[in-house]
Amino acid sequence: MAKKKLRVGVLFGGKSGEHEVSLRSARSILKAIDRKKYDVVELGIGKDGRWLQGAEAQGLLGGSADEKQVLRSAQDDNAGGGLTIAAAAAEPGATTGLDIVFPVLHGTFGEDGTIQGLFELADIAYVGSGVLGSAAGMDKDVMKRLFKAAGLPITPHVTVLRAEWKADARKVRKQIEKTLVYPVFVKPANLGSSVGISKVHDRSELDAAMDLAAGFDRKIVVEQGVGGPGVKPRELEIAVLGNDVVEASVVGEIVPAKEFYDYEAKYELDGPDESVSIIPAKLTKAEEKKIRAMAIEAFKACDLAGLARVDFLMAPATKGKKGKPAEFVLNEVNTMPGFTSISMYPKLWGASGLKYTKLIDRLIALGMERHAEKLQTRFSK
Repeated sequence: MAKKKLRVGVLFGGKSGEHEVSLRSARSILKAIDRKKYDVVELGIGKDGRWLQGAEAQGLLGGSADEKQVLRSAQDDNAGGGLTIAAAAAEPGATTGLDIVFPVLHGTFGEDGTIQGLFELADIAYVGSGVLGSAAGMDKDVMKRLFKAAGLPITPHVTVLRAEWKADARKVRKQIEKTLVYPVFVKPANLGSSVGISKVHDRSELDAAMDLAAGFDRKIVVEQGVGGPGVKPRELEIAVLGNDVVEASVVGEIVPAKEFYDYEAKYELDGPDESVSIIPAKLTKAEEKKIRAMAIEAFKACDLAGLARVDFLMAPATKGKKGKPAEFVLNEVNTMPGFTSISMYPKLWGASGLKYTKLIDRLIALGMERHAEKLQTRFSK
């Protein structure tokens, strides 16, 4: 008797500014996933939040039709599609039932614990971190607090509320300049793919950067540049995989086409202007061992599961009698990193001996494992 295939829902799109990035990741996964092992169901979320199945989801994914037309063609009773699909997926024997969902959603409403909460309520297995880990991995302020509590190195920073900035910009400006030294990076606390991030070289650039970040989140994180003025730190990335037992990939390095690895450098530049990835990064064995261990500790500090890309900044060693050794600073974790076949997360695992299709298998297995472990927990007397 043939083994029953797992029914896997691949969920893509979403309401965040990373909608298009999600579509790219989903296309790669749907092309590579082993359909001899899995029945694959395509699920889309339009930019207006409407859930799409079947031809509508494929239309959204293909980009062959105007998205507004795709959304208009969806049935009106699918406006609450998230709950409808989740409920159907939880029904044993339902024709639309899913064994597991792979939420290939980047950014707000997909990577921040919201969609994970929906799956938890519907008791559906899913790939990736849970509600807490996803939320902590999205919020750069909370994330840094967890890193600090775990004794991991972070750059000096200040967290400012949008309301504080609007009420008294002069006071906030003084607080930033008292605590930090230019250049600084101004970031929305809850966003990914470097959206809304600015490098600020001096006071003349601060207000515009704060206003930009404030447009994307109620919380703004201002970080001191690593290494000080005139220093361009190396940008290092590690892919982490696992649940309670965790492993780290080889270390990769990004050489940005621009001054830092912003959205344009990640997704829009190509040819001679394209950012360059170096895998494996040129590090000593001691440096590689240290940074890989730190990546695993960061994963555990945020209570992550399944997958994450952990990003570091490395200030070069300085020479002379009072020279300092190379310094590693933990930048952030990304709980659902870009997942095209040429994205850093799959490339790092490919260089570590785990090819793209097998990586998808591992992630699905880890999601099923985590759900099975959850079923051992009692939620009432």
